[in-house]
Amino acid sequence: MKKLLHTPEGVRDIYNVECGKKLALESRLKKVFHMYGYHDIQTPTFEYFDVFRKEIGTIPSRELYKFFDKEGNTLVLRPDFTPSIARAAATLFQEEQLPIRLCYTGSTFVNHSSYQGRLRETTQMGAELLGDDSVEADAEMLALVIESMLTIGLKEFQLTVSNVDFLQSLIEDADLDEDARERVRELITNRNFYGVEEYLESIQVKRSSKEAFGKMNELLGGVDILEKAKNIAPNSKGVMALRRLEKIYEILKLYGVEKFVTFDLSMSGTYGYYTGIIFRGYTYGTGDAIVKGGRYDHLVEKFGKKSASIGFAIVIDELMKALIRQKIRIVYTRKNTIVLYDEGRLREAIALAKDFRRKAKNTELVKKSKDKLLEAYVEYGKEYYAGNLIYIKKSGEITMINLVNGEQKTLNSTDRS
Repeated sequence: MKKLLHTPEGVRDIYNVECGKKLALESRLKKVFHMYGYHDIQTPTFEYFDVFRKEIGTIPSRELYKFFDKEGNTLVLRPDFTPSIARAAATLFQEEQLPIRLCYTGSTFVNHSSYQGRLRETTQMGAELLGDDSVEADAEMLALVIESMLTIGLKEFQLTVSNVDFLQSLIEDADLDEDARERVRELITNRNFYGVEEYLESIQVKRSSKEAFGKMNELLGGVDILEKAKNIAPNSKGVMALRRLEKIYEILKLYGVEKFVTFDLSMSGTYGYYTGIIFRGYTYGTGDAIVKGGRYDHLVEKFGKKSASIGFAIVIDELMKALIRQKIRIVYTRKNTIVLYDEGRLREAIALAKDFRRKAKNTELVKKSKDKLLEAYVEYGKEYYAGNLIYIKKSGEITMINLVNGEQKTLNSTDRS
């Protein structure tokens, strides 16, 4: 007997009802994107290495899946959609002066150095608004994320928002070198604020900077923390970052979604290309963010076009996990009708199936095995979310079973005529 092959670590098969629910979830999210005026785009699964090189600011090279083409060029499986969208926008919309709204669905691939049960292939859905540097664009993206979550039935979630310019203003004022900046960012990302204080003390940073960083752990909460943060903002850059967040919040009130937003000014961007507002979405039932996004005003420029932009990605795998654990029903309509037939009744079964399919009804033809009872096919239909089963017996009698409520009806040849 041949040895069964399993999937590599970090990837998995998705099939039957789970796959159907996942596709149904993606379909509902895409409708929301379209309602906001976003247009579909598909970019290649693999790109030249340069699209994700270190200068772009995406994930470290060691976590990329790399391979070579016949000419010796280094190619990578995309770890992140945004650089691909930026590359495509710079190429396809070079002359476009007005904002461009794009949305996508697809897989990303990250070869996590420490695996710890994380998927290495994940499905992401996202939207990118290119060519608009306004505060209104920032607010639109947050509103779109929130409406997407509400549409699929998620009510217990929060978008945590910050602006990378605020933290950057503190780092610049402290006059830290590159190594010190990385260390401080790492400690803040891990919310080790005591560690930040100790480290700044060890490298003899000026007192005002140490005091400012010492208050970072207090800058998490509602909109009122923005006013508190102004007291430690060291320069106009920091103050402007906070004012922009205040303006965004006022616009979110017009959308009626401000209650889903909190602020965490210690948050730093996952990717190096973020330049302004950044945000992450969290809910119960998953250990990671279900949404990640931010503004990247200089990324498209690296591919040949100046275009201030903002975008986000929804991690579908994490979102599904959260919905299941919160017992939120993913609407997945029972679609198939099973036409079960005995030996000698193929002609009638095919005719009935053709009629159903002409009426746009999904129909599955199944020949009944002599050694299986009807109950086995009823259970099969329920397991695979069929709605009805129609059994054509050898005698010509037809049994119709509603697999949702269990109702049965039997027709003989006289009834059918």
